[in-house]
Amino acid sequence: MTTTGLRADLVMEGGGVKGIAFIGALGVLSDAGSTFPRIAGTSAGAITGSLVAALQHAGEPADRLPELAASLDYARVPDSSRFGRALGPARGLANLVSLAVHGGLHEGRYLREWLMGVLADLGVRTFGDLRRTDAGSALPPEREYALVVVASDLTNHRMALLPWDFERYGLDPDEQSVADAVCASAAVPFVFRPMRLAMPPRGAVSLVDGGLLSNYPIGVFDHADRSAARWPTVGMRLSAREDEPSVTRPVNGLFGVTRALVTTALHGIDRRHIDEPDTIARTLFIDTAGTSALDFDIAPAQTEALIDSGREAARRFLETKAPSLWPGL
Repeated sequence: MTTTGLRADLVMEGGGVKGIAFIGALGVLSDAGSTFPRIAGTSAGAITGSLVAALQHAGEPADRLPELAASLDYARVPDSSRFGRALGPARGLANLVSLAVHGGLHEGRYLREWLMGVLADLGVRTFGDLRRTDAGSALPPEREYALVVVASDLTNHRMALLPWDFERYGLDPDEQSVADAVCASAAVPFVFRPMRLAMPPRGAVSLVDGGLLSNYPIGVFDHADRSAARWPTVGMRLSAREDEPSVTRPVNGLFGVTRALVTTALHGIDRRHIDEPDTIARTLFIDTAGTSALDFDIAPAQTEALIDSGREAARRFLETKAPSLWPGL
């Protein structure tokens, strides 16, 4: 199938390490001439989305995405505290102290510093760098940014769409760090410490993984009159649909119930709309079965398998769904 100039807003689901599959899918879409004026994502989707938005901001080719992603050392992402590293064999005890005192096993320092460096090299530090000017947009001017990330505000018990919601906290959206917002979206509860967002002089709020409230925010750019949209929204998912056997399993024992509770918290809110025909029609489903979202010791062979799965999903999407989204292909 030959395609060119496929413009779409892009929404990417959270999924931890499984987000590697986005690289393969985006490579195929980019080769087909796709561009993404606005990108939204949760957790892994926010990380990948920030890289794509920064590449587009810098006028860099999309085929640089694998190079950028490859510079992330996944084994270093679960970083114990400096105190824990000093303890060596007793690190486990320090991690438990970190969990009890700070609310997370790991600092998340390595991921934040890596992301800040990669984005800065592409000229992106604050959301002001990702502001858009689009006179024909249905979004109000204060929401015209190339990137939106989803986080969960534990302090106010609500979803935070950043940078859109920074004004709620009395902060200038254009001055806020893109890397900090993305890392907040990726701060898996209990695994990583919550991101503290300072609000002088009122204190701070604690932000964690946006997947608690919306792991797949497919409707974030929609407006009431969908038929008047100048281009479609395309979504990418890393998990099976609700009616597929791979998401159903018996729930037994303490571990099983705990796992089911976490999975329900991350995915349950989105489930109802995921199987709606309109959502399915604009969603690219990537098979990531067999990979854990927190498998930071992922083997090279599994990494390649995820990328290949993303490529295959994108090819299938272009063949079966793209013609209805972009009439005239």
